[in-house]
Amino acid sequence: METLHGLLASLKDLLNDLPGHLTALSVAWGPWTYAALFAVIFCETGLIVLPLLPGDSLLFALGTLCAADGSYLDPVWLAAVLWTAAVSGDCVNYSVGRAFGKSRFVNVAHLRRTQAFFERHGAQTIVLARFAPILRTYAPFVAGLGRMRLGRFVGFSAAGGAAWIGSFLAAGYFFGNVPAIKSNFHLAILAIALVSLLPAAVEFTRARLASSPVRPSPAPEEL
Repeated sequence: METLHGLLASLKDLLNDLPGHLTALSVAWGPWTYAALFAVIFCETGLIVLPLLPGDSLLFALGTLCAADGSYLDPVWLAAVLWTAAVSGDCVNYSVGRAFGKSRFVNVAHLRRTQAFFERHGAQTIVLARFAPILRTYAPFVAGLGRMRLGRFVGFSAAGGAAWIGSFLAAGYFFGNVPAIKSNFHLAILAIALVSLLPAAVEFTRARLASSPVRPSPAPEEL
């Protein structure tokens, strides 16, 4: 119990001073900080086995750091590096899904349904999935599996990546140093995580309700 309590306290301290820890990292690593951050975003979007990396909260904290006095990170360069990581990660994930789709173990009927889905809804799926943890890792893979047209995929991946990176960096830049948020940074990070998971939870609930069998009304009793 004491070990768990200590772990939670350390986690709270890390989240509450995430910009401070990132500042220390940027001072120690210098320009290599950009490479490290590129790797985190690339892995979250490009490697299907790493869907739980802290993308949203990390972007918000980085925006906060960019606005702080004496920051070692330039917001324009940072946005460009992270956008490149997000799009290139998506393309790698898409390529893996496309290659996997050629496997003889893939159900042909499921593959055709996936293809039809991405023909109808692929654009909004690729863009909106950027804002949902886990979904942004699996959406490019499924798009490749469903053989969504490459040009269409890359275009909407780039647009979604720009919206995702830009919005969270800007939110951190303009609001992360507000005293109320700065003193309760761990709560802001948790709120971001919960809000990010909300669309996936709503969609899951909707799908479960749609798949639930409708019980027939009981026949009226004969008089």
